[in-house]
Amino acid sequence: MVTFKGTKVVSGIAIGKLYVYKRPDRQISRTPVDDTKAQLQAFDEARQKAVLQLEELYESSVEYLGELSASIFVAQEMLLEDRQYIDYVKSRITEDKYNAAYSVVLASDEFSRLFSSIEDKYMQSHIADVKDVSERLLRILCGLESEMADPGEPCIFASDDFNAGDIVQFNRDNLLGLATMFGSPVSHASILAGTMGVTSVVGLGQEMLSIYDGRPAILNGIKGELIIDPDKRTLERMRRKQKEYEEQQRMLLLLKGKNNVTKSGKYINVYANIGSAEGVETALLYDAGGIGLFRSEFIYMESLTYPSEDDQFEIYKEVLEKMRGRKVIIRTLDLGTDKQASYFRPEKEVNPALGYRAIRISLAQPGIFKTQLRALYRASAYGNLDILFPLIISVEEVLNIKKVIREVTDELDAEGIPYSKDIRLGIMIETPAAVMISDKLARHVDFFSIGTNDLTQYTLAIDRQNPKLETYFSTMHPAVYKMIEMTVANAHKAGITVDICGEAAADLSHTQDYIDLGVDALSVSPAMVLPLRKKIRECD
Repeated sequence: MVTFKGTKVVSGIAIGKLYVYKRPDRQISRTPVDDTKAQLQAFDEARQKAVLQLEELYESSVEYLGELSASIFVAQEMLLEDRQYIDYVKSRITEDKYNAAYSVVLASDEFSRLFSSIEDKYMQSHIADVKDVSERLLRILCGLESEMADPGEPCIFASDDFNAGDIVQFNRDNLLGLATMFGSPVSHASILAGTMGVTSVVGLGQEMLSIYDGRPAILNGIKGELIIDPDKRTLERMRRKQKEYEEQQRMLLLLKGKNNVTKSGKYINVYANIGSAEGVETALLYDAGGIGLFRSEFIYMESLTYPSEDDQFEIYKEVLEKMRGRKVIIRTLDLGTDKQASYFRPEKEVNPALGYRAIRISLAQPGIFKTQLRALYRASAYGNLDILFPLIISVEEVLNIKKVIREVTDELDAEGIPYSKDIRLGIMIETPAAVMISDKLARHVDFFSIGTNDLTQYTLAIDRQNPKLETYFSTMHPAVYKMIEMTVANAHKAGITVDICGEAAADLSHTQDYIDLGVDALSVSPAMVLPLRKKIRECD
């Protein structure tokens, strides 16, 4: 029996044979060419063929994945039309005299490096986009477009990695689970696996070799491990766990449509946190009461340049329409620290967590801020929108925000553009400063949203990204608890509501504590909505 440890992506337990997919070998060398015109033509033809393939993938997957999830292929198609990507490849052909395939390899490396320079795990999904698109082009250029063979029976599919196109082309009747040597839990392939509910584990390491092809296996998506050749005792134990897990999932699904009400009758809103429009489908799947935190900064991080007002408007509008009147709280640009967009090119800071970030960027660059606010207010006509502002530490900042909003609404009125007059404005409570003046801040806004990660970081003087300090980082440290208690008390005294949208909201061991403190709503990842609902209904 051999066990490989990885990172869980989609929970569940899959038991069956391991089917290891081996990609066709291809060698791409740097070959100087004289006929650059022929290489340019080959690249253009490959690009056009790849676009057609992606259009077909979208059409074939939209019915069972939903429009938002299937739009992954639209995004990849757009990358194939991106001038920077195209020009980079063509420059390598015409200026460096490289063959088309090698030029695509260079483009993949360059654009992957560009995205990886943004220190945020979510951006791995865009590295995957670049690599997926480039790999598709290379297969076409190298004549290696053979489809993945079907094992002919239900199996756990394994490979070095899977891309989004692989996921939707699998025979779902034979797909028990997905296991990869490498990969990212936030790649598009992982997102699609989650949408399809396929047990998945990534990052199992290179030791998961093809010699295990056809061997009995257990993929444990709860613990994030793959067991090859399980012994009889392990197999029986995991079959029991599989039944228990499936029964738990059935019980949780019975909670869809139920109220988040404690035994004593207190109602708690349960919302979902998402980072892109694709997350809406999952939030609805798990019956979230609304979107408690839409991280708009990812729109900027995904873009190679400043996203336009119309680009942002379309994304916000899509989210609001898909949520069908349920609450959607969109946080304005929150770049800084681990979330960067290369085109902002901020100066290197000694301590970026205390630096030029979040609302400080928006107020310092009103053109960027007004563009986002115009897009948000225009989109508000299509749903139930609240706007949330990050890292507020003073009343003056709130007053300056409202001044910019008045300028935006005056412009929209003059242009005859409709928008909702009922938008609630909220602020993130993330610093001790905001907590200490929360009584004053509460007079100027409609709700608070507590960001437990930053609040804990700043209260305890602990870098939350330093793994050596994990044992010290506690979102329920007595000092943090008092901070939350003071915030809730001042908010309710002013007649406004308080949400918790930080990761701590998903810690079910503290749900009762948050209820006791008087928190009005908890916002968690979509998959945690039903477990949290269950926990709330068990609380007093």
